[in-house]
Amino acid sequence: MNLSFFDQFTSPCLMGIPLTIPSLLFPALLLPSQKNRWITNRLSTLQTWLINTVTKQLMNPLDKKGHKWALILTSLMMLLLSINLLGLLPYTFTPTTQLSMNMALAFPLWLATFLTGLRNQPSISLAHLLPEGTPTPLIPALILIETTSLLIRPLALGVRLTANLTAGHLLIQLTSTATVALMSIMPTISILTAAILLLLTILEVAVAMIQAYVFVLLLSLYLQENI
Repeated sequence: MNLSFFDQFTSPCLMGIPLTIPSLLFPALLLPSQKNRWITNRLSTLQTWLINTVTKQLMNPLDKKGHKWALILTSLMMLLLSINLLGLLPYTFTPTTQLSMNMALAFPLWLATFLTGLRNQPSISLAHLLPEGTPTPLIPALILIETTSLLIRPLALGVRLTANLTAGHLLIQLTSTATVALMSIMPTISILTAAILLLLTILEVAVAMIQAYVFVLLLSLYLQENI
């Protein structure tokens, strides 16, 4: 029984072929494509408004040099948002519950922001490793601590996204299992757990959207330090 709770987090395979890549590409097929028309439908208008709002929020802390990253950050935001929300549907697989995938997204993007800072302003980027006014005896320890905190950023990004989505999915599955098990024994308690399940589902929808936004927002803040 305990193993079945974690079956949803294993990468699905068909004839020995992992289906992670199709699950990543499928959400993009659901997004409406832009057409050369003066008046679009409501779904395209809503999508355009959402993309403009997200881009504005992400680009506000950045100067003009950081605006070159608008396409990457906005596309990443829409990808994570669609994957997280579609993963809440029954009989679906959520790729962002895999730490390996989240690290594959977090580490290259964090490294790109760090290398951008080293290329454009190396002295300022390296100055973050040693706070101003540090006493001389504490310099080696503080450099080591700041370097560790810098290198742990991509790990924190990946673990945060994985842990939040995994915990939410487990809570939903445990509550739904309890609802079905109590239906024939204690119907009143089963109705109560069903109400809790509904609230948990709403909460998980909010968590899926917030975590996608937080992931990209932290990347934009890391970029802000290096431009």
